[in-house]
Amino acid sequence: MAKLQLVQEPAADALLDANPFALLVGMLLDQQIPMEVAFAGPKKIDDRIGGFDARVIADYNPEEFAALCSQTPAIHRFPGSMAKRVQALAQVIVDEYGGDAAAVWSDGADGKEVLRRLKALPGFGEQKAKIFLALLGKQYGVTPQGWRAAAGDYGKAGTHMSVADVKDAGSLQKVRTYKKEAKAAAKAAKG
Repeated sequence: MAKLQLVQEPAADALLDANPFALLVGMLLDQQIPMEVAFAGPKKIDDRIGGFDARVIADYNPEEFAALCSQTPAIHRFPGSMAKRVQALAQVIVDEYGGDAAAVWSDGADGKEVLRRLKALPGFGEQKAKIFLALLGKQYGVTPQGWRAAAGDYGKAGTHMSVADVKDAGSLQKVRTYKKEAKAAAKAAKG
């Protein structure tokens, strides 16, 4: 399986590739900022606390965690509110999955069930959950039965619609173009 290249920076991408919780947090942060900045967030946290573990993050003092997320370069343009969301996500992973983020998808559940579990996570709505399921299937080697159908259009092969389709700088550009065109079409439809 090819290594993830979501950040286009080897150390940050390696953390996402090796750490399922980091990948989940990157997806959580992927809103209102460039995708590469969002998925670089876990590496910034990792560098500042010396590891990336759901238990450690869940137990971290909230004010101190918000401060480290706000350090320049911040993990997000809204570092304080995102620090709270990251800790809320970490707490759910600890409480419901024993601290193992991969347990959300690795127990043999089908695509529909994995999607349901993803949607139940803090900060994951329908669209984000479908995109993450497509990312798991297309790039992370996690292909539960029915995952493509559960991921909807994001699960289709040969698309360039989301982070699930970014494999290199060229595919990143195709995803950016798709998103720009989709935004323009939605704006024109409101018109």
